[in-house]
Amino acid sequence: MNSRSPDPLQQLLTSLSTSSKYRHLSPDLIRAIGAEELEKRKQLKAAIKATKAKLHQIGGAYLASPPNYQQWRQELVHASGHSTDLRTTCQRLMNHHLSTRERIPILEPFYQTLFQHLPPIHSVLDLACGLNPLAVPWMSLSPGVTYYACDIYVDMMEFIADALQIMGIGQQTWVQDISHTCPQLTIDVAFLLKTLPCLEHQQKYSGLDLLRGLRTSHLVVSFPAHSLTGKSKGMLTSYDRQFRAMIRDEGWSIQQFCFATEMVYIVTKP
Repeated sequence: MNSRSPDPLQQLLTSLSTSSKYRHLSPDLIRAIGAEELEKRKQLKAAIKATKAKLHQIGGAYLASPPNYQQWRQELVHASGHSTDLRTTCQRLMNHHLSTRERIPILEPFYQTLFQHLPPIHSVLDLACGLNPLAVPWMSLSPGVTYYACDIYVDMMEFIADALQIMGIGQQTWVQDISHTCPQLTIDVAFLLKTLPCLEHQQKYSGLDLLRGLRTSHLVVSFPAHSLTGKSKGMLTSYDRQFRAMIRDEGWSIQQFCFATEMVYIVTKP
């Protein structure tokens, strides 16, 4: 009687899929990282631990607390139709994600500056979006705009789809690991906010490959002014040098804007 040995990768996937912390993550992302970690380690237990650590670094570290999406939907419905209430609610919800929390003090000048230097925007692609689509009330979007957004959390993207719909914005959301694949749609502008360092850490050159592959003439790329632990010394200088070196041979033009918590580039492809 033949018996097959258990597939280590399948065991790893099963282990993480039963965890409340990881079950909403992109299965493709878990599979890719799990396979990489199994190649490095013989012990399944060690590979699972390393995979969890990497997934936390990529996504989990940014969630301040377990999100209550059902309650958030109700709050948005209650605030919809009242611009001041909607802004207040969106801002409160953005506090739950560390990346958007850092942007809250600069929301007004951040998007005002960006849209002053962009053509009329009828379609947006927000990559590794987190809760950034909740900043729509601060964006100068054209009537009839379509907002495309992707991230690695299934439940988050379901919430973002509902949130945009509640705000009256045409939308399409999906789960995607952009370190390995690039969305294939044509848009007016793509947002890649505070994401390139993480992509490059996951997979060398994946950031440039993504920028090249995006079907748009305008990219908004940003970098954090400090790390999640609060360190900032030399970060912006280093990011600026690395980014300029990355795109040096592409023939793209860039405009740079510096805010208190974020450094931003508008990249224009010919």
